[in-house]
Amino acid sequence: MTYEFLQHYWWFIVSLLGALLVFLLFVQGANSVARTLGYTEEGRRLVYNSTGRKWEFTFTTLVTFGGAFFASFPLFYSTSFGSAYWLWMIILFTFVLQAVSYEFQNKIGNFLGPRTFQFFLTLNGILGPLLLGGAVATFFEGSNFLVAKDNLVSALPSVEEGLGLGSPVISSWANASHGLDALLNPWVLVFGFAVVFLARVLGILYVMNNVDDEDIRSRGSVRLIGAAIPFLVLFVAYLVHLLLKDGYAVDETGAIVMEPYKYLTNFLSMWYLLILLLIGVVLVLFGIGKSVFSKEYNCGIWPAGIGTVLVVLALLLCAGWNGTAYYPSTADLQSSLTIQNSCSSEFTLRTMFWVSLLVPFVLAYIVYAWRAIDSKKLTRDELDDEHAY
Repeated sequence: MTYEFLQHYWWFIVSLLGALLVFLLFVQGANSVARTLGYTEEGRRLVYNSTGRKWEFTFTTLVTFGGAFFASFPLFYSTSFGSAYWLWMIILFTFVLQAVSYEFQNKIGNFLGPRTFQFFLTLNGILGPLLLGGAVATFFEGSNFLVAKDNLVSALPSVEEGLGLGSPVISSWANASHGLDALLNPWVLVFGFAVVFLARVLGILYVMNNVDDEDIRSRGSVRLIGAAIPFLVLFVAYLVHLLLKDGYAVDETGAIVMEPYKYLTNFLSMWYLLILLLIGVVLVLFGIGKSVFSKEYNCGIWPAGIGTVLVVLALLLCAGWNGTAYYPSTADLQSSLTIQNSCSSEFTLRTMFWVSLLVPFVLAYIVYAWRAIDSKKLTRDELDDEHAY
C-alpha cells in the first residue's frame, strides 16, 4: 500500500459515501411533494410515516461523510466546512429542523400546529438537496477561497506585541459570503436543482414501493413524470456543460493549470468510470420509465437508486482522480485542493485503511435493519399506532 494508493482509496471511500448520501435524499424528496402526493391529511401522514422510517439513515450518512472527509482530507474540511460555514450551517440547520418536525408535528401540546412542522419538512426537502447539490457542483465549478500553507508553521501575532499567540489561519474565504456566493453561479444552481428533482423522483418511487395505498400510487405515477422531466433536462444540460468545460488539472510540477475538456479526458482515460456512468444512467431511466408505464410495477426505487449511486460515484471519482483538483479555487488557482496536497499523513491513512475494513459489516447491518423495517408495507391502519408520526 503506497501513499498514492491510500490517497486514491480514501477518495473512493469519500465518493462512495457521497453517492449513498445523494441516494438517501429520497427522504427529503418525498417530503417536498408530500402535500400533493398524499393530497388528504391522512395521505400526507402516510408519506411522512414512510420517510420517517428512514430519515436517520440520511442524517447518519451525512455525518459519516463529513467525518470521513475530516479524517482523510483535513485541508478540505478546514477550507469548506470551516470557511464556507454559512452554506453548511444552513444545511445542518434544515436537517435539525427535519428531526424535530418528525417528532413534534402530531404531539399533544404542539401549540404551533402540525402544518408548521410539515412546512419545515418541506423546507428541508428543498433546501437540503439544493445546497448539497450546490456543494458537490463546486467540485467542478470552483469556490472563492485562499489557502496559505505557510501559516501551518507560523503564529500571529507575537508575544512581544503583548497580544498573545494566535491560531494560524490556513484557509479563508475571499469574501464575506462564506460559501453562499457559490449560489450566484448559474451552473451550481443547475446542478443543485437537478439534485432536488432527482430526490423527488427517488422519493416518489420509494413511497410507491413502501406504502400500500392505491390513491398514493396512482398519484405517484403522475407526480413522477412532473419530477423526472425537469431532472433529466437539468442533468443532461449540466453533463454536457461539464464535458465541454475547461477543468483544473495538476501538471508534472504539481502546479494547478486549466486544461480544455479536462473532465471529458478523465472519462475517456478512465473508461471504467464512463461505463459506470452509462450503466447508472440506464438504471435510473429504467426505474423511472417502467414505473410510469407499468401500473403493476412498484420497485423502481431499486434500479433508480442503484443507478443514482453509480452516477454520483463516477462523477466524484472523475473530480478527484487522474491528476485533477477536486476543490478548485477561483480566487487563487494554486490554492486549489487535490487528493495529494490536502490529505492526511501516510500513517493516518494507513491506520484508517484497516478500520475501513469494518465498513462492509456496517453496511450489512444497515441492509438487515432496512429489510426489517420494510418487511411490511405501510397502510392507513398503522396511523393509529402510538408511535406513528
